[in-house]
Amino acid sequence: MTPKSNYAPVGSVWCDNTTMNLLKANDYVAKIIREKLKDLLVINLCSSPGSGKTTLMQETSKLLNEKLNMAVLVGDPETERDAIRMKQVGINALQIVTGGMCHIEAQMILQALDHINLDGVDVLIIENVGNLVCPAAFDLGEDFRVTMISSTEGDDKPKKYPRMFLTSELMLVSKADLLPYVPFSINAVTQDARDINADLEVITISSLNGVGLLQWCAWLERKIIEKKQKSFRIN
Repeated sequence: MTPKSNYAPVGSVWCDNTTMNLLKANDYVAKIIREKLKDLLVINLCSSPGSGKTTLMQETSKLLNEKLNMAVLVGDPETERDAIRMKQVGINALQIVTGGMCHIEAQMILQALDHINLDGVDVLIIENVGNLVCPAAFDLGEDFRVTMISSTEGDDKPKKYPRMFLTSELMLVSKADLLPYVPFSINAVTQDARDINADLEVITISSLNGVGLLQWCAWLERKIIEKKQKSFRIN
């Protein structure tokens, strides 16, 4: 499988520089993570700040807590507020404080795995730092990258930040409850995103009124089953 950090928009070329060497090292660690977590699904959840990632994790846990075991690694430059919010609803969560860095790197995930109990866990979700730029370049050993874009951001983001959408398998359009009040087109954002990545799946959701959450949970459950079947065949 091609590491996500090597994905690039059409017409671009990588130069051999210190950034490329850093990404090569990151990909090496990501490969180790994939081997360590080969029996559970790993999702890298990315978005801009304030799109609703943490609230989505809370609502996802409420809907799935009797069906499967979920754990979350939360990335933020400072504070443990998001992990605290998750623990308050019973989520097995651990905060990764990046110390000002605008993204999570694979070595941070590898270190965090020593501090979170993943016994019996079906899916590990990495809530990345809110940023549509830097996280796109760093493979964290995930099976799938999911990008959220909220209705309050504007529907022009996919072509402004193409690499994030190029390297994602699913786009969640969040805060659907605000669609009647903001100038945001589901059709426009979907078209722009699929111009970049024709295979991108799209689900419109609202963590406030529940729109699309069952579809999102069904997507997760389906991917968990597929991962377990793949792991069984390999083992």
